[in-house]
Amino acid sequence: MTAAALPSELLHLRAAGVSLVVDLSGGTLPRILHWGGDLGELDGPALEAARRAWDVVAHGFPVDGQVEVAVLPQESAGFLGTPGLVGSRAGQDFSTLFAVRTHEVVTTDDGTQRLTVDAVDDAARLVLRLVLELTAQGLVRQRAVLTNDADEVFSLDGLLLTLPVPAVATELLDFTGRWARERSPQRTAFTHGTRLRENRRGRTGYDAAFVLVAGTAGFANRTGEVWGLHTAWSGNHRSLAERSHYHPGLLGGGELLGSGEVRLGRGESYASPWVYGSWGTGLDALAGRFHAWMRARPQHPRSPRPVTLNTWEAVYFQHDLGRLTALADAAAAVGAERFVLDDGWFGDRRDDTRALGDWYVSADVWPDGLHPLVEHVTGLGLQFGLWVEPEMVNPDSDLARAHPDWMLRVPSRLPREARHQQVLDLAVPDAYAHILERLDALLTEYPIGYLKWDHNRDLVDAGHGGAPGVHGQTLAIYRLLDELRALHPGVEIESCSSGGARVDLEILQRTDRVWASDCIDAYERQQIQRWTNLLIPLELIGAHVGSGTAHSTGRRHALSFRAATALFGHLGIEWDLQEADEAQLADLGAWIALYKELRPLLHTGTAVHADVVDPVLAVHGVVAQDRADALYAVAMTGRSTSTSLPRVTLPGLDPDALYDVRPQVPGDDVDHAPAWWTSEGVRLPGRLLSGVGLEAPLQLPERIALVRATRA
Repeated sequence: MTAAALPSELLHLRAAGVSLVVDLSGGTLPRILHWGGDLGELDGPALEAARRAWDVVAHGFPVDGQVEVAVLPQESAGFLGTPGLVGSRAGQDFSTLFAVRTHEVVTTDDGTQRLTVDAVDDAARLVLRLVLELTAQGLVRQRAVLTNDADEVFSLDGLLLTLPVPAVATELLDFTGRWARERSPQRTAFTHGTRLRENRRGRTGYDAAFVLVAGTAGFANRTGEVWGLHTAWSGNHRSLAERSHYHPGLLGGGELLGSGEVRLGRGESYASPWVYGSWGTGLDALAGRFHAWMRARPQHPRSPRPVTLNTWEAVYFQHDLGRLTALADAAAAVGAERFVLDDGWFGDRRDDTRALGDWYVSADVWPDGLHPLVEHVTGLGLQFGLWVEPEMVNPDSDLARAHPDWMLRVPSRLPREARHQQVLDLAVPDAYAHILERLDALLTEYPIGYLKWDHNRDLVDAGHGGAPGVHGQTLAIYRLLDELRALHPGVEIESCSSGGARVDLEILQRTDRVWASDCIDAYERQQIQRWTNLLIPLELIGAHVGSGTAHSTGRRHALSFRAATALFGHLGIEWDLQEADEAQLADLGAWIALYKELRPLLHTGTAVHADVVDPVLAVHGVVAQDRADALYAVAMTGRSTSTSLPRVTLPGLDPDALYDVRPQVPGDDVDHAPAWWTSEGVRLPGRLLSGVGLEAPLQLPERIALVRATRA
């Protein structure tokens, strides 16, 4: 890994098979000349020759000469696409021309190569700091800090950071979705113009672009060159793909600001979200960089991800000590390691219409507090967890009646309710202090190891002091999580937001897993978990085994299908186990035992997805870092139009190694087994398994078979 600066105005950063060539010549903002595959060692003359080779021939441009598109594009450079900076001082200083004063390249202790650029616009009286990084995993990330250097207020309306993609990227992949159907993929052509994805939900959103991917025609899991961008922000944000006559392509991202939301006085600064970029051959490679970077973070969970029983779909609001202790007994008997008490434990909370915000244990339901339940749970050897929703409040609550001014609102009215809720304005110091005190008190009184932190409505018409309030609310929730983690460093926190509506890399700097969706229907989860995994490693994706009938869809699935789906994530249970018979409990216990055996593989290995022709068949798995072990799921989601299935390939194996391939129990129940489907299995080279494959077992619809491959 090197960071060469020969000459100093032309930088070549290299890491993990990625090259980033940055041009700082002319004293203007940095321009990325190449982001993609490693170019190898290039000395100063070679870099200069490459720059000349990449010069664009100017023809019909809006200005004479080349239009230089910086990571923060400026109209003053002749760029007439989406501008990088939008704002003014009451209509003045609307256009910037930043000049670089200094730049520095350092390599940090974790191997990140960091370029820091300081620039000023003396006429507009603005100061800009750009930070552009190439991590040891080959992930690019950047952010900007804008400072006002004048007495007059500068109103910032938008700041966008971009990464270039070449003309060969002709297709786009991004995501849409809704409650219980998050992260649904959609493909479009990457044509001339702007594909803009804006999120105005006040949280990451069910339908966020999530990862905006540009790639060569027909790119897939294992093939095609792909460039992906993620805007790491848990409030309003935007992502775009743009192509014009004078630039082959850009991906960009930043916060979506409301009018007047950010007003900078003299010396005040605005820091943009981090914008991440990942390049690779195939979507698996793109995802692998995100996963490797996340796993290298010092705060990334290192302990085995405990099997978690959550009480919501088992008891809903019907809290009763006897019923819950019996549920804890059943959970411990099948191998659960964590017991989470969901909504309904506080105040007058007997349904979802009241008491949200009254974070005191209900004296009616719990006359002795939560102590009897907590002591029973911990006495079984289980960790105790608790559900909270600190950012929300019911108008029918003691908190709202005492402090109606603590709700996000415009001065003349409250927003329309959603789920009988309003949003607590955490940018109000007293409201923030109250919530911090309540959470701290609960974590101090009880040995709580885990918080399921929910956020169940969009921020609609969300004002603070007469101005838009989403920006301040987002910063406040980050600050609250940071402060709470400092007070209670051993507590793990899950980001839940009506399911999977707050899943992004910035909230995950402060939390330990995400709830992928309120829908735990295993059929729906096949897609939801697969695409969540494009950004998030499996150990951070909550995946639970539900009851025989899915509560959100009414579908019925065999336990093997439900459990095999939850296996590829942070496994848990969302099921009233007292309704299960002995055979079901025994089967569930076997699946949990398998999960515990495979945690070291599933939660440190490389996620892989085969490219399969038949749309009702999916093959995905995890391969150990040393490629000595692998587990694959062969999932049949419907009935094939063919009488025989294509061979299934097992991607990611060492092509030069021999592997013993066999069905993995208990996931070995199939309708018609091929000849190799025996306990002895078959021994074949990795090159054959990954390239040609083997016969797939025939299965009924909505079934999964597990395949294990171990180096011989």
